[in-house]
Amino acid sequence: MNTKIRIAVQKSGRLNEKSLALLKSCGISIDNGRDQLKTTARDFPLEVFYLRNGDIPQYLRDGVIDIAILGENTLIEKGTDLQIIERLGFSKCRVSLAIPKNDAYSSVKDFEGKRIATSYPNTVKNYLKEKGVEVELHIINGSVEIAPNIGLADGICDIVSSGSTLFKNNLKEVEVMLTSEAVLTVSPNISEERKEILEKLRFRIRSVLKGQNSRYVLMNVPDNKLDNVIDILPGMRSPTVLPLAEEGWSSVHSVIDKNRFWDVIDQLKSAGAEGILVCPIEKMVL
Repeated sequence: MNTKIRIAVQKSGRLNEKSLALLKSCGISIDNGRDQLKTTARDFPLEVFYLRNGDIPQYLRDGVIDIAILGENTLIEKGTDLQIIERLGFSKCRVSLAIPKNDAYSSVKDFEGKRIATSYPNTVKNYLKEKGVEVELHIINGSVEIAPNIGLADGICDIVSSGSTLFKNNLKEVEVMLTSEAVLTVSPNISEERKEILEKLRFRIRSVLKGQNSRYVLMNVPDNKLDNVIDILPGMRSPTVLPLAEEGWSSVHSVIDKNRFWDVIDQLKSAGAEGILVCPIEKMVL
């Protein structure tokens, strides 16, 4: 197949690393040399473009690239017209307002007439407009945390993950405007031929994400308690039940959502399950 689908990922940083790791988990091998801005996958019809996050929405609109992995916060700021086709579950963060840690704060109304430094002017403007608050924006491309310390602004709007950067700069988070994660988005100009390749890629991505979010469990259960245990298990269709060498016992195999894991395990133990073994799942094809 000569046609290749063109995907953009962040040029550098954590989003870059996790995007490439996801593609690798999908069985796609990418060899990219240092400072290389474009490369081709060896075993899937895919070209990878390494771009600045903020430039990606326009490349999608122009049809220069077909799909992209980027932060949802970037789409909210620069690409609300672009469609999200998969939520990828990594690089989670918040876009928040922050002020010097010694300043008092009661509500978002405290920002009325204040100066806010940010790289997300549209996000701030739209959020505060809904709240009926007017501010003066200072648009900064880069580290905005220093702005209050040098008297440029009264507060900032920026991405927050752990909050450690705010802490180091004597700032405190006071208002969460939105939450964000990595997403897969698509160009409105993608061709029908490339859409077919995209569906194959989405199938692989879903299989990887489903595996990451699930756990395979095996347990021994007395036959007289099988019905109670099976009622608890949420399995894909129904759990696998196999007789053990010891009469009156069975081995039960199933899949559990990792977010419900401990609650389900506690219920299984109470219902009579023993010797519960838990295994990670690399991929789960549905």
